[in-house]
Amino acid sequence: MTDIPTITDSHCHLDFPELIEELPDVISRAAEAGVARMVTICTKLKNEPAVRAIAEAHAPVFYAAGTHPMSVASEQMATLEQLIEIAQHPKMVGIGETGLDYHYTAESAQMQQDSLRIHIAAARETGLPLIIHSRDADDDMALILRDEHTKGAYTCVMHCFSSSPELGRAALDLGFYLSMSGITAFPKSQELRDIFAAAPVERILVETDSPYLAPPPHRGRRNEPAFTAHTARKAAETFGMDYADFAAQSEANFERLFTKVAAYEVPS
Repeated sequence: MTDIPTITDSHCHLDFPELIEELPDVISRAAEAGVARMVTICTKLKNEPAVRAIAEAHAPVFYAAGTHPMSVASEQMATLEQLIEIAQHPKMVGIGETGLDYHYTAESAQMQQDSLRIHIAAARETGLPLIIHSRDADDDMALILRDEHTKGAYTCVMHCFSSSPELGRAALDLGFYLSMSGITAFPKSQELRDIFAAAPVERILVETDSPYLAPPPHRGRRNEPAFTAHTARKAAETFGMDYADFAAQSEANFERLFTKVAAYEVPS
């Protein structure tokens, strides 16, 4: 039997009802597909204890925490001190997801920008990567990312990247990473694949954003971490690489960005 190349689902939501109800099976199916690790994302800090518990209970699972931009108006604003304190947990490996969403929640734009800057400060202070959600906010996003970078370097991944080539280039110019979701495997996503193909493969991650955005052949159904393999195979095609080589590259990229995961040692 040929060994399946190992990859990481860099962004999923295991605490969402669609996945939590059968979590052991979800994690088992991921392992069978070669998805040996996953980062589950807490989108509201009041849920952080429950998301942390998932990471503590399952060896392949790490977590990140922040306030999603679409929730900023309805949640208490995260503080720098709060994010730094949460980041002390050994399996808490990223800040966010945070960002800007003007598609659904443009009315809270200023609050979103304020929250984003707090999260960036936390990423800078902790050394953990920032996890960015950006939708219909390219100009403001590029401006804030650049402005904050002049105040001090930080690392970042543009999660589920599906924005303009200009925002992609702005992120790459700052040394950031772009993450490929199931959207990049959709038949009509050639323009998006072209944006990724023009990027350095050393700055590419893969993810599901499950339970959303399932790639073919599961499109329209619930997504789960195992399906990262479908996105990664399409990504290998996009970069003209053998799947095993792309998988190895994406793993190296993930560990270069998520250094806390790379350094994590299972407690004896």
